[in-house]
Amino acid sequence: MRFSKPLFTAGVTLALACSAQAADYDFKMGLVAGPSANEYKAAEFFAKAVNEKSGGKIEISLYPSAQLGDDRSMIKQIGDGALDFTFGESARFQVFYPEAEVFALPYMIPNFDIAKKALFETPFGQQLINKINHDLNITILADAYNGTRQTTSNRPIRNLADMKGLKLRVPNAATNLAYAKYVGASPTPMSFAEVYLALQTNSVDGQENPLSTVQAQKFYEVQKYLAMTNHILNDQLYLVGNDTWNELPQDLQAVVQQAAQAAADYHSSLFFNGEKELIGFFESQGVEVTYPDLAPFKAVMLPYYDEYIKKNGKIGQQAIEQINQLTQ
Repeated sequence: MRFSKPLFTAGVTLALACSAQAADYDFKMGLVAGPSANEYKAAEFFAKAVNEKSGGKIEISLYPSAQLGDDRSMIKQIGDGALDFTFGESARFQVFYPEAEVFALPYMIPNFDIAKKALFETPFGQQLINKINHDLNITILADAYNGTRQTTSNRPIRNLADMKGLKLRVPNAATNLAYAKYVGASPTPMSFAEVYLALQTNSVDGQENPLSTVQAQKFYEVQKYLAMTNHILNDQLYLVGNDTWNELPQDLQAVVQQAAQAAADYHSSLFFNGEKELIGFFESQGVEVTYPDLAPFKAVMLPYYDEYIKKNGKIGQQAIEQINQLTQ
């Protein structure tokens, strides 16, 4: 049993006065997101719910702003037993299992309901969950919606043809690069810290990110067009290391599981509600919002799906077939 002890770190301890006694279990949760982000708010919700529902037996300290490393590093840490909880996208597991890239293939996942079914209800998804559990020593507690990537630009995008030649900043990730390439734009990888100035000076013509990021980074100040391209849906898995999980008796495992699901629901609502409100906010800032027909966008991505299958063989083909069946 891991008994409570003082933490001489910059971690934020969410300890409620539910019990006069120290907690029986003192856990850590690492986050890439900072304190102003929706992910952090959801993690706070999770920590508070666990503490309350456990009668003060469990305390979870939050370590935001990548204090403990990036998401890949923290995923490894919880598998190794050095960290207790963290977040991770389903597609992020492609660094361990290349077939997990399917969750980030542009236009493969049309909505969050399909994302959850693809992971939890298909044979492909269940096989991936088992690999994560048995090979990486990690348990998935819940899944949350974490926004959908859209495209801002210095000229309107009303159809696929408008993407041609657009110098589009993307992160240096295969699926984001593929989105730009296959829709006819000119993919331009660039450090995130450089994006605002590059947009402001027209060094690049556009960028793609969830709406919450567009607001937080104030890209609307230097980009007056927003196209709802809906090209990549992001989720966020609530992850616990098996070493931590196995420390807990069944009643406290149930508490953590229920709190994770409640936090994931809250997490999703922050993004869903925020996206609805942000459209109006951007329009109030003089941004023109367009809704191009996305069928041609998806059609031009099909050769990239073929590349994915070529790389991953039968398991890749099964992944795409099973996910497509969910949308029929």
